[in-house]
Amino acid sequence: MPMTPRRILIVDDHALVRSGIRLLVESLDGVEVVAETGDGLEALELVQCHRPDILLLDLTLPGLNGLELLERMRELPDMPRVIVLSMHAGPEYVARALNAGAGGYLLKDSAFDELAAALDAVGERRRYLSRALDPGVIERFCEGLRGGEDDLGVLTRRQRQILQLIAEGQGTRQIAKRLHVSVKTVETHRAQLMERLGIHDVAGLVRFAIRTGLIEPRA
Repeated sequence: MPMTPRRILIVDDHALVRSGIRLLVESLDGVEVVAETGDGLEALELVQCHRPDILLLDLTLPGLNGLELLERMRELPDMPRVIVLSMHAGPEYVARALNAGAGGYLLKDSAFDELAAALDAVGERRRYLSRALDPGVIERFCEGLRGGEDDLGVLTRRQRQILQLIAEGQGTRQIAKRLHVSVKTVETHRAQLMERLGIHDVAGLVRFAIRTGLIEPRA
């Protein structure tokens, strides 16, 4: 009897990258791409709709970034396994992803055979790290974050999401519409996150968001 293919959801905000990943994945035996998206909030809906076995997930997404998406999915009764696909090789990025629930971390410049190896490992509930990463260094960073050394830890989930949207350049009314809340609610969260971070201007919030990996630096 043939094995049921592993169901894959691809989440990356660059359409060309998604297309390339899809072509690579579909060339492998025993896997099936069930959906793809470039939006974090839509990804959460697709996870609940399609119930994929594995997510191939970029960390930098509009609206709801990869780390926040991982945190949301941990509340699901059947969270899919996750392989982060990222250009960021910094151990702090890798550690945050693993601590948030990712089962693998693969750099986007990895060789094709690494993608197949990562899918096999994570599909069997084993951790996979890109060959270019040092597991010992990553584990030390993971332990540090578990010990509370995380600047984002002082913010609530909603505050982190609003911080990301502010840093992406969205105004208060845009954010309220996106999150289906009132303008006053957004203003309250904004004031609270500024107070907690000790940052009182948008430029400072943008710098903080870049440093903590919520958004990528603008070219």
